[in-house]
Amino acid sequence: MARTDGERRPAGELEASVLAALWAAGRPQSAAEVRAAIPQPLARTTVATLLARLYEKGAVGRRPGGRGFVYFPMEDSHGLTARRMHRELDQDDDRGIVLARFVDGLSPEDEAELRRLLEGGGQ
Repeated sequence: MARTDGERRPAGELEASVLAALWAAGRPQSAAEVRAAIPQPLARTTVATLLARLYEKGAVGRRPGGRGFVYFPMEDSHGLTARRMHRELDQDDDRGIVLARFVDGLSPEDEAELRRLLEGGGQ
């Protein structure tokens, strides 16, 4: 369903836009620079809040720069996806069942790739 103007965007969508801007920049960015680089028209405080949340989650790092902080991604998009997968796995008491169900849902191609990786095929 398409959004109409004024509807709130999911936080995950906004965080993804912020991360995409940081990855594209290739260097640390201030909140103002991130705000200018993302396609959504967001308030300065919204971008600052998103960056703070991403920092708390460990998805971005920050260091002093200018009159505030500059932010940079801690990992590329693949590393971030892997981190999310680990976080989901850590939330269940029976990792074996979770992993078994995950593997059961893999396509034959993904299962073959996982087997290759587990047998020492590297990345």
